[in-house]
Amino acid sequence: MSITLFVPCDSAALAAGADAVVDALHKEATARGLTIDVQRNSSRGMFWLEPLVEVVTAAGRTAYGPVNFQDVPSLFESDFLQGGQHRLSLGLTDALPYLAKQQRLTFARMGITRPLSLDDYAAHGGWVGLQKAAAMDSGDVVQTVLDSGLRGRGGAAFPAGIKWRTVRATEAAQKYVVCNADEGDSGTFSDRMTMEGDPYMLIEGMAIAGLAVGATQGYLYIRSEYPHAIATMTTAIKLAQAAGFLGDNVMGSGKAFHLHVRKAAGSYVCGEETAMLESLEGKRGIVRAKPPLPALEGLFGQPTVINNVITLASVPIIMAKGAAFYKDFGMGRSTGTLPFQITGNIKHGGLVERAFGLTLRELLYDFGGGSRSGRPIKAVQVGGPLGAYVPPSQWDVPLDYEAYAALGLVVGHGGIVVHDDTANMAKLARYAMEFCAIESCGKCTPCRIGSTRGVETIDRIANAQDKEQQVHLLRDLCDTMVHGSLCAMGGMTPYPVLSALNHYPADFGLQPVEATAS
Repeated sequence: MSITLFVPCDSAALAAGADAVVDALHKEATARGLTIDVQRNSSRGMFWLEPLVEVVTAAGRTAYGPVNFQDVPSLFESDFLQGGQHRLSLGLTDALPYLAKQQRLTFARMGITRPLSLDDYAAHGGWVGLQKAAAMDSGDVVQTVLDSGLRGRGGAAFPAGIKWRTVRATEAAQKYVVCNADEGDSGTFSDRMTMEGDPYMLIEGMAIAGLAVGATQGYLYIRSEYPHAIATMTTAIKLAQAAGFLGDNVMGSGKAFHLHVRKAAGSYVCGEETAMLESLEGKRGIVRAKPPLPALEGLFGQPTVINNVITLASVPIIMAKGAAFYKDFGMGRSTGTLPFQITGNIKHGGLVERAFGLTLRELLYDFGGGSRSGRPIKAVQVGGPLGAYVPPSQWDVPLDYEAYAALGLVVGHGGIVVHDDTANMAKLARYAMEFCAIESCGKCTPCRIGSTRGVETIDRIANAQDKEQQVHLLRDLCDTMVHGSLCAMGGMTPYPVLSALNHYPADFGLQPVEATAS
């Protein structure tokens, strides 16, 4: 009798040696005359436990991890194929507190299904949303997304339904749906996990968007550093088209939607929607002035829906279970869930999907387990490399768009990078300015020149050159960048700089002052 095991094929698991573990499992089983069936599933998102090996037992999936290929013989000795105890035993996977305390909607299939299995996807609720959308009036589909309160998960938090409604209402011979999968923020990996682990969910979301707005062509713009995601999505699109979920007649609706993968340009600024459009058109990734908005004149000058991966991946469950179901999660105008990604100096780094409203302190300690170094946590950057550093005094603020915006903070893409008390915030502030100087597209002066001047000014502060005047200049420069930059690249770079300056003045050699902004 064959026993089924699951080992993730996610990039994080591969980097930790998952393939070597699979090879060792097969060799050891063969040597012992045992028959095993090793399936490659998506990752659960508990990266400190990778490679995670799950064994299907009568009680359910039993987990062991992190498993090194050298651990495999001792696992067999302990009869792990029957759920035997071992030093790497974790118990039933679903009962692990890290998973049990989550509210997984978008990531409900993650770690359970095989990424490219159409049968697995359908068996776990896949295609229900697309089937409903195909049978509905397109205006009703758009209204459902509007009623759900879904907002862009890429960082801007703009209501997705308003974009869709605008594109649907705009007359054009050709319309497009573009998925921004150029996930470049530090500490973020939810897009990659989705594309590598549950690709059909994203395909379904894009197809629903296409039917809703009358777009027949879709483009998936994937970060060039994600070769596994590119390969998985390319294969998944072919399989979905062959099965009738894409193509000239989507699920027998008589409507067409074709989907294409494009590799990104390897530039951070191409994550900005108009620079991405330029790149998709074969041009240099430079930010466009707005108006016109992409919803009116986007890709190739045509009306275009642009959403990020998690936004589009949230649509199938909204269509399948209804707007009210989705809106029941979260708080205020921040409805639904967000996959928070905990990285940096943290004991239990990984993905946590929860409804808006939990706090940073909960994420850091209830899920993250505190710092990996064992030292006190000093600062947490929320929202990517352009997000502010959040001090301990603000860790109990509910994580929702409005509460954070009121403090000058951003939730962004849900990336959380943790620093302990050895971090030098002046150096991190300098890095933010330097990052902007390197990655700026160069189109606008505040971003192009301001970031370079910012690095120089922070260096002068560090060298104690007329500190008071230099701090005044730095704040004035940040104000110019915030209000004068063409896009968020220059407009948000001051967030980490000012938050470091306001909350950690000692790292700049300054006396504490009453902060006026975060």
